[in-house]
Amino acid sequence: METTNVRYIVDDVDAAVGFYTEHLGFSVDFRPGPGFAIIARGQLRLLLSEPTGPGGAAQAMPDGRVPEPGGWNRIQLVVEDLAARVAELRARGAHFRNDLTTGRGGAQILLEDPAGNPIELFEPAP
Repeated sequence: METTNVRYIVDDVDAAVGFYTEHLGFSVDFRPGPGFAIIARGQLRLLLSEPTGPGGAAQAMPDGRVPEPGGWNRIQLVVEDLAARVAELRARGAHFRNDLTTGRGGAQILLEDPAGNPIELFEPAP
């Protein structure tokens, strides 16, 4: 069976694992050592890698660019009662890039993990 994973570059794997497991319902699948972890939520497997170290994800590109956290590509987590979830996360100190927005398909907001990687929380329109 083939598996699909998403890799996020994070500054601190311990902080990222804590954030995703405590706030977003992920569980730890594999933690072979410092600097790397695989966490899961349903069928989504998220690979968390630090931007330095021996692993392939930390290697510089031929033009000298190096992996770094942040950017705009993101995972989307579908949630129920987005406004209540946002209020809960704000009370726990979570950082958001924007305010809740509503469009034709539903409502969304961009939550940031401890390294600044975006997570889109989305509530579909009824």
